[in-house]
Amino acid sequence: MQNSEEIWRLVDDHKDAFIALSDRVWDMPELAYAEFRSCAEHKKELEAHGFRLTENLAGIPTALMGEAGEGGPVIAILGEYDALPGLSQAAGVAERRPLPGDGSGHGCGHNLLGSGALLAATAVKDYLEKNGIKGRVRYYGCPAEEGGAAKAFMVRDGAFKDVDIAISWHPAPFAAVNEAKSLANTRIDFSFVGRSSHAAAAPHLGRSALDAVELMNVGVNYMREHMPAEARIHYAYLDAGGIAPNVVQGTAKVRYLIRASDLPMLTGLVARVRKIADGAALMTETSVTTQVVSAVSNLLGNTPLERAMQNNIERLGPPPFDDADRALAAEFQKTLSDEDIASAFQRMGVPVRRGVPLADQIIPLEAKGAAMVGSTDVGDVSWVVPTVQARGATYAIGTPGHSWQLTAQGQSPLAHKGMVHAAKIMAGVAVDALKDPALIEKAKADLKARTDASPYVCPLPDDLTPPIKMASV
Repeated sequence: MQNSEEIWRLVDDHKDAFIALSDRVWDMPELAYAEFRSCAEHKKELEAHGFRLTENLAGIPTALMGEAGEGGPVIAILGEYDALPGLSQAAGVAERRPLPGDGSGHGCGHNLLGSGALLAATAVKDYLEKNGIKGRVRYYGCPAEEGGAAKAFMVRDGAFKDVDIAISWHPAPFAAVNEAKSLANTRIDFSFVGRSSHAAAAPHLGRSALDAVELMNVGVNYMREHMPAEARIHYAYLDAGGIAPNVVQGTAKVRYLIRASDLPMLTGLVARVRKIADGAALMTETSVTTQVVSAVSNLLGNTPLERAMQNNIERLGPPPFDDADRALAAEFQKTLSDEDIASAFQRMGVPVRRGVPLADQIIPLEAKGAAMVGSTDVGDVSWVVPTVQARGATYAIGTPGHSWQLTAQGQSPLAHKGMVHAAKIMAGVAVDALKDPALIEKAKADLKARTDASPYVCPLPDDLTPPIKMASV
């Protein structure tokens, strides 16, 4: 790989500091809306590199923005730093070995995501200064992507209203332009209240809230046959009513996560799930109340920005992995199934290749992967700002997302190299936009064409505030 372009050299100039930041954040995994130490680490780096700070975006203590430059277009680079529960793991060890502590871990690579995005923003800041270019680069530190919908709250609060384009990335097994395909979703808590009683001496006097939750779950499970194939519904008990089987449970709470390919489909599914909850309450003579926790929109693509990003990837080539990186990745592949590995290739829309532990190819822009997708609050940004995302190759091919194997690779040299590679891709797109105003205009025209017939409507209820104390799921 020839780092002949100035912006890529500027990324290399700062890479050691941001690799260290990534490792520090890995060492302090914090869940949605509780990323206080991780946010503070990002704030220190912003201050050290001379960014102007804005904190508490949308009233969220762990959301911040650093800006550099003057006048001109505004380029946003989005970072994240929240972890996941239950994914604690020793670094670099290819066997399940949880660490002491609360059990959280960076099983989605957000320690890399935030650090790599800030590395790109810092390189662009230097580029603006060295070349005397009018323009501003912003790093947005975005918490609670894992179920908290922080970016949706930030969009609703106007945090991106003057941004011209937004750029982000996500750790992945391959380096590629992220296909703009995700599911809109909402999380809703259903709280049932019945009447407690002695389960043996007076069962006829009780009205079981736990029965209501179980009937609701049965009803939703039957509904699965009669909903669009791309939709997804998941649930988790938040309160099963207690641990005493000789008590008729008077209260119970379940959280539903409902996903659909777009907001209109999501609205219809939510209405049906609410009817099932009402029916369960009717059958058990209990009452039910609901509380929306979060909601996000589906992703919108942007063809001009995707082409610009692909051009940067092709000029860079694959990440510069070495034999030691490939050997470590091969050890992790031994913990995976053949299906895991094949699925990784299929999701990228490229032929399956056996015996390849790390990305060594450029994924064509026209490659279309399998339809299995998740959700992200980047979707809401993409409805109001032309947005593009990269995939950065930071782990062994086949590693499942949200797994101990992904956590274990998060501090490895191969993860660091993939993060720096992704930072170069993002910084390259930012410079392309700063040097070519026509690219920004084309990106805006593309967004307008996609939203003219269906303007953005924030999926969050107007009175819903960020769930700063949200329960972890």
